[in-house]
Amino acid sequence: MSFHSSRSLPRFLTRFAAVAVVAIAAAAPLRAETLTDALISAYKNSNLLEQNRALLRAADEDVATAVASLRPVLSYAASANRSYGSQSSSFSATLTLSADIMLFNFGRSQMAVDLARESVLATREALVSVEQNVLYSAVDAYMSVISAAEFVALRESNVRLITQELRAAQDRFELGEVTRTDVSLAEARLALARANLAAAQGDYNAARERYKAAIGHYPGQLSPPPAAPRTAKTVEAARSIAMRMHPSILQAQREVTINELSIEIAKAAMKPALTAGASTSLIDGGTTSSSLNLTLSGPIYQGGKLSAAYRKAIAQRDAARSGLLQQSVLVEQNVGIAWSQVAVAAAQLEASDRQIRASTVAYRGVREEATLGARTTLDVLNAEQELLDAKASRISAYSTYYTATYALLREMGLLTVDHLKLGIVTYDPEGYYNAVKTAPVRKVSPQGQKLDRVLKSIGKN
Repeated sequence: MSFHSSRSLPRFLTRFAAVAVVAIAAAAPLRAETLTDALISAYKNSNLLEQNRALLRAADEDVATAVASLRPVLSYAASANRSYGSQSSSFSATLTLSADIMLFNFGRSQMAVDLARESVLATREALVSVEQNVLYSAVDAYMSVISAAEFVALRESNVRLITQELRAAQDRFELGEVTRTDVSLAEARLALARANLAAAQGDYNAARERYKAAIGHYPGQLSPPPAAPRTAKTVEAARSIAMRMHPSILQAQREVTINELSIEIAKAAMKPALTAGASTSLIDGGTTSSSLNLTLSGPIYQGGKLSAAYRKAIAQRDAARSGLLQQSVLVEQNVGIAWSQVAVAAAQLEASDRQIRASTVAYRGVREEATLGARTTLDVLNAEQELLDAKASRISAYSTYYTATYALLREMGLLTVDHLKLGIVTYDPEGYYNAVKTAPVRKVSPQGQKLDRVLKSIGKN
């Protein structure tokens, strides 16, 4: 190959390198998606998580609202008036600036701030529960696609084997070794195998749809799942961890505190409050007037409304305490059930492996005996069906064992991105809270500018 000039060489090498890169990229196999990839995608693409994060930010703003009630309230009012009479008319205008602040109300305003903070912490625990459910749904969807694909492959293999058996029966029928009944039996089994294959393919397509809903995209090539994660050595240890870590219990504990604060607020509502105010008015013509005032106000009689509110707060506190106890019972129960499901699935998996080994030996023996005329076509088909059932049981048992292990992690309160060590940046609930907890005014104060940065980082600005 020759070149017209030395300046053509770099251009040719550039084009050659580009073509080579494209060719290598086309030849390289696509990387199979792992369970970790699926979990990360589910976490990043979950609309349910986004919804509950927004609810948490709304709860954060309740803290800002409660904090704002501790500060002065500045307001203005402008009015203009023109009056008409039979002989003359007049015009007046007034501009008034006023400030009011709560000086003392027996801690009711501060308790409202504390209550809002506890509500934020309770909402954070609810967000953890949602995270656990999202990740579990991803694991379940991943294993459903893998097991559904294995069932399709198993049914396809079954169709091929029975097709071979049908041909063998037809050949033996033509030689007069078997009757037409043997051929019909093989044909019936083949029709059943094809029907089961169609059902397996339908289940696989349904599993793909559930995968997309849980993870955010349709599955491509999936890697075999890694070893199941560790949980606990004993069911008692699992229950102990759950009682400390499960977000439902932690949320219920926050609810008790919230209702205890509500009782104190209801008590304080029966007591007086001291407020201070100042105002200045500018009237057209340059006249000004100013005033300062202190106001002590409190309830005398409201028809029993405040007492009812206090009793209601006590009842709600008692309900929250009972709810905490009941939530503990449910968590202990669910841990026990999940532990049993893991143990049962493990036993089924081990039994299925033994069944497959025995059924394989039996199937090979029956086929060999059938060639010698000692077994019928029905014997061969039955032996093949038993082997198929054993393999199908093994697929189901492994999928159940794997998802049950993650279900146990969820019931222990450990099915989170941090505990699984997925290695991604997680949503930081502290970031938004710290930006708004002092009730900043956006773009006016340094705290407001910090809030703008937080909003921009989460794509909400």
